[in-house]
Amino acid sequence: MRNVVLATAAIILPHKGKPQSVDRFSPPPAPVVTARIQTVATVPPEHAYDEFIREASKVHRVDAVLIRSVIQTESAFDAMAVSRSGAVGLMQLMPELAAEMGVEDPFDPRQNIMGGTKYLRRLLDLHRGRVRLALASYNAGAGNVTQYGGVPPFPETQKYVKEVTKLIASSRRNRTD
Repeated sequence: MRNVVLATAAIILPHKGKPQSVDRFSPPPAPVVTARIQTVATVPPEHAYDEFIREASKVHRVDAVLIRSVIQTESAFDAMAVSRSGAVGLMQLMPELAAEMGVEDPFDPRQNIMGGTKYLRRLLDLHRGRVRLALASYNAGAGNVTQYGGVPPFPETQKYVKEVTKLIASSRRNRTD
């Protein structure tokens, strides 16, 4: 009778299981990491890429205000932007140009900014530091700038150069960089 009572109690009553034996051939259990987000600080889009812009500015010796103004005009700080012509990312790099500038993933903000700034440096060197001509070349191609002996008469390019130079002037007035 005693055995029946003890067996019934063992089945019905909660109990702690026997500790599992450690198998010395099994890998140890994987560590678990937990994290909590206690605060969230929003960053305005125009400052989301400041670190990359500063880095590109230093590496390629291009004014950070110019880089930021090109990004604002090209993509409005949308790293996933794709134009009708196939230009992608923050600085709207065409796939061939991105590859030429060493950009493996043009949607990666850092790579896109570094590649676009490298190209801007090339255009600034080509035009002996003349920003308006470098911008026109960035938008319409260096061949068109050479062909027309300055900013081409394309409305889109003229609007582009005007918009970027206006942003540069505004940024310098407001000292946002």
